[in-house]
Amino acid sequence: MPRKTRERNQNRRWTDRRVRVIVGSLIAAFIVFGLVIPMSAMQFENHDSFCASCHTEGEVTFFSRANASASVDLASIHAQKGATRCIDCHSGAGIVGRYVALTYGASDLVSYFSGHYPQPAVQDNPIGDGSCTKCHATIFSNQDFNNHFHAFLPRWQAADPQNAARCVDCHLSHDITNDAGAVFLNQNATTQICQKCHSFAGQG
Repeated sequence: MPRKTRERNQNRRWTDRRVRVIVGSLIAAFIVFGLVIPMSAMQFENHDSFCASCHTEGEVTFFSRANASASVDLASIHAQKGATRCIDCHSGAGIVGRYVALTYGASDLVSYFSGHYPQPAVQDNPIGDGSCTKCHATIFSNQDFNNHFHAFLPRWQAADPQNAARCVDCHLSHDITNDAGAVFLNQNATTQICQKCHSFAGQG
């Protein structure tokens, strides 16, 4: 075999080997960073104590309320009934929702360890309706008058998505001014939202 042909074959083998090493390394990195580490982190996130271990105010206060003997807000009554953990509300539905929450958690972790985190914490990722309806899926199905505000909410959201109310506009999770006798609703805020919906319905 001519020398140049042997050199070409040898170079091709080295190139093929390098490609296999690179591809194998990328696959291994994907498995570790894309699956193993996130899945491990998700297991930690299942425990409220882990969430509270490095979160700042007001999260530490919220966690303390959840472990108190009396419920003073909507989140604490959910926690005390064993219905939810922090991550159940602070992530969307399914594995995609957990991954999205994990990206926020990773950002928070970097901010915490770098010392560049705001005090008190800024809630810039409002809880979407999906976080509520994954447990309260039948809330819209009851069409009687006593539930008309829930029954008509999806129609309002579809017709006016920018201005329509969301679950958390009436059901404020960590607000201690809400009325426990009215399922932790803030009557003044809720009345304003009712008027806003009725006003929109009157225009349409």
